Amino acid sequence: MKNQLQELNQHLEGQLYDSTLYKNLYATDASVYRELPLAVSFPKTIKDLQYLIRFATKHNTTLIPRTAGTSLAGQCVGSGIVVDVSRYFTKILHINTEHKTVTVQPGVIRDDLNKELASHNLFFGPNTSTSNRCMIGGMVGNNSSGTTSIQYGVTRDKVVAMQVILSDGSEVEFKELTVTEFKSKLQLDTLEGDIYRTIYESLKSEKQQELIFKNFPKPEIHRRNTGYALDALIDTEIFSNSTKKLNICKLLAGSEGTLAFTTEITLKLDDIPPQHSAIIAAHFQDISTCLKAVEPCMAHNLFTCEMIDRVILDCTKNSHKYAPLRFFIKDDPEAILLLELRSYTEDDLNLQIISLLNRLSKTGLSYAQPVLKGEDIEKAMQLRKAGLGLLGNLNGDKKAVACIEDTAVAIQDLSNYITKFTALMKRYDQQAVYYAHAGAGELHLRPILNLKKATDVNMFKAITTDVAELVKSYNGSMSGEHGDGRLRAEFIEYMVGSECYNLFRTIKETFDPKNIFNKGKIIDAPPMESALRYVPERKELQINTLLNFDDTGGILRLAEKCNGSGDCRTSVNSGGTMCPSYRATKDEKDSTRGRANTLREILTTSNKVNKFNHTELKEVFDLCISCKGCKSECPSNVDVASLKGEFEYQYQKSNGSTLRSKLFAHNTVINSYTSKFPGLSNYLFKSKWSSGLLKSLIGISDKRSFPIIANKTFRKQITTTKESTQKKSVYLFVDEFTNYLDVELGLATYKLLNKLGYNVVIVDHVESGRTYISKGFLKQAKVLANKNISIFSDLISEETPLIGIEPSAILSFRDEYLRLADNLQQAKNLSKHCYTIEEFLANEIDNGEITSDLFTSEEVQVKLHVHCHQKALSNQKHSFDMINLPVNYNVKIIPSGCCGMAGSFGYEKEHYDISMAIGEQTLFPAIRKANKEIVIAATGTSCRHQIKDGTARDAFHPVQLLLKALN
Repeated sequence: MKNQLQELNQHLEGQLYDSTLYKNLYATDASVYRELPLAVSFPKTIKDLQYLIRFATKHNTTLIPRTAGTSLAGQCVGSGIVVDVSRYFTKILHINTEHKTVTVQPGVIRDDLNKELASHNLFFGPNTSTSNRCMIGGMVGNNSSGTTSIQYGVTRDKVVAMQVILSDGSEVEFKELTVTEFKSKLQLDTLEGDIYRTIYESLKSEKQQELIFKNFPKPEIHRRNTGYALDALIDTEIFSNSTKKLNICKLLAGSEGTLAFTTEITLKLDDIPPQHSAIIAAHFQDISTCLKAVEPCMAHNLFTCEMIDRVILDCTKNSHKYAPLRFFIKDDPEAILLLELRSYTEDDLNLQIISLLNRLSKTGLSYAQPVLKGEDIEKAMQLRKAGLGLLGNLNGDKKAVACIEDTAVAIQDLSNYITKFTALMKRYDQQAVYYAHAGAGELHLRPILNLKKATDVNMFKAITTDVAELVKSYNGSMSGEHGDGRLRAEFIEYMVGSECYNLFRTIKETFDPKNIFNKGKIIDAPPMESALRYVPERKELQINTLLNFDDTGGILRLAEKCNGSGDCRTSVNSGGTMCPSYRATKDEKDSTRGRANTLREILTTSNKVNKFNHTELKEVFDLCISCKGCKSECPSNVDVASLKGEFEYQYQKSNGSTLRSKLFAHNTVINSYTSKFPGLSNYLFKSKWSSGLLKSLIGISDKRSFPIIANKTFRKQITTTKESTQKKSVYLFVDEFTNYLDVELGLATYKLLNKLGYNVVIVDHVESGRTYISKGFLKQAKVLANKNISIFSDLISEETPLIGIEPSAILSFRDEYLRLADNLQQAKNLSKHCYTIEEFLANEIDNGEITSDLFTSEEVQVKLHVHCHQKALSNQKHSFDMINLPVNYNVKIIPSGCCGMAGSFGYEKEHYDISMAIGEQTLFPAIRKANKEIVIAATGTSCRHQIKDGTARDAFHPVQLLLKALN
């Protein structure tokens, strides 16, 4: 088959890969399944898709359509060719404001679409929890919905027309048809005609229609994805007294790519929601009363009706990040309903609030009803999202497993259904956790199982089977919004009966007689317990590492924490940092998910003595710039920077390291020598001939300039400390960058602290080890970490903290040192009192120790970029608060991710273009738009160099600005 795939690739304008790396990358999605595909394709044109269809037909394989790969039911996993449209089919083709429609290609991200539509006061309503990376094609395939479905419906309701390629390669448009147009379609001597004829013959009899109405989920359940939506086709003027026109798009929505390949989608839009909003957070003493309140509350025009229970709420109690969001919670409720109201006027909104509060009062079910407005609404919704994320982020082999989390019943059945559901879960010794789209009758729950154990795999199947029976008894939907996939498709025949299931088979066979479109989904699915991500009862690997991964149960389990949710695939428009290189390349291998999945695959399948010695790992980690965005933004906290550090170390054990890596790793040692002859060193660094030769020899981009060595190191210029009795003493960590390169910044820090009344103490310590860590020289980094821990442990306390200037250096004490330290407890104790200079000063400002009257009243505009490590391990607000202290300083944070320099990364010849592309995502454009009077501030030394190279603007550290502002 390899030769045939190579021949196919030659015909494609896009790309096709059958390498081990890409097959590993696409063997999983966000579900529990794993199956190596035959190949992975990135089609660029319609012709590419037609070639792929012909190839699949000829060679008896299948095409698996994929967008963001966030499916929870295994829709994107299979043994055929994965066809990823997220790289090229990403255009918004046409916006029609008159008819309120938009036409897009399937790879358009939902939130990005709405940002584009906002200027037209329109938006696409369905809003999944993955809306900042999920794509319209996937939403149509799964018939996605989200929290607002009670107001705006589901994706099926919004699809107006679809351009598709059928299994014979023909291009067809499906849209609304009049009776006359439908009759014309029946006369076509084409596959399209066969489709219309089959649908007509299958659905025209009253017996068949009665069969469908009897066996399908209740029509009032608007979230239902059980098989093919034949009930939506019956509800048209072709088959009933309905006035609705027939539209095959209703069938394609929710068909999971099993019937045709979509190339364009036209969607119906809504006006942007009314701007005035409020949430009533109704509190309940028990689940039963909470559920009884849903139906009367739904009599109001709610935009959201979400339930969270005590288990979810309790997960947030001890969270430093989320505990402050609990401000509106009264006492200890068993459950809360978040009831959102909206209006175009504040007066009308207040009337709605009064009406709903009166309704709640009359029911007597709720004991508290705080009303939230403004920013408090977003805080409450963050709390709702946070709880389930914290619950799902479990260390070890037990995980919250998606299998029964998508059930939906009619609202009037919800209370009784959940009572029985709770009893069912108790039989399996599972705690029922209620996280529900209550207004839609949908319940999200994941049992906690270890699918590495055969007993838990059996329970996985048994629980799902029992829940299917329970759902069926209420004529509910087993698949509310996440689809059937290979997870629940096995139960479709039971849910709708064999006669309806045979209708599904007839539809599938007509659309796709050779079964080339996403085989094994909806029809003839394999058992739900087959092709799982982990082999049950496998022998657990013991992988020795230099870094300490005990906090996650070892490096393999850290990689396994990735559940495939794809948060690392968000676009630049979504903000945040993760994942800079993916945003530049749009290649799965450069995402956090891609790196974690590849490491997991290699470690568990490699037969090598050194399991890290694989070029596939070298490739996926190559563009990781260790920004640490994943450490805080990944919901599973998959710390890829640590994974990369360990990989680099282990890989070099078998392959050695390059001269360039050695030079960068030992940069501080080199600087210690060049600083003895700064004039000569800087001449050689600046000279076009000598610097060009040096760059060429070691592989540095000729577009970069070498940092200038200071004439005198920082340590040599600071010989004594100034005693002060006004405030406390602080220890200053003299990092290797400040000592040799950013000496002026070091002096500014020293002067500022002295002038503010702090006694600055400097001791003889070693470098941070940052350059060694970044290049995988972990043994050297470990020696330095242990030395610094030993030096500072007896000196640093809450009263005498350790303060650092360069974020990547000082934050090592709170991050990498905890993996490098021989004495972990000592390292942990020390880490609690290590601060960036901005953190320290911001805290002192909060405590009233530093006040604005010490500073100028001059008006200054500042644009601030904050180092990635601060965003991940600290908070950029500290830098903002520090610069914002002078009364007329107006500071705006640039909503940038990583600057792209990332230490030595941006200097390396082969990485220069990616480095600059990352800078161009947000940072460079924001600075170029700033007029010359606006001061640019950046907290990292690499950031300031990158800004200079990318925009020709000088950037200053916040300390320098605050020192200048002192009266």
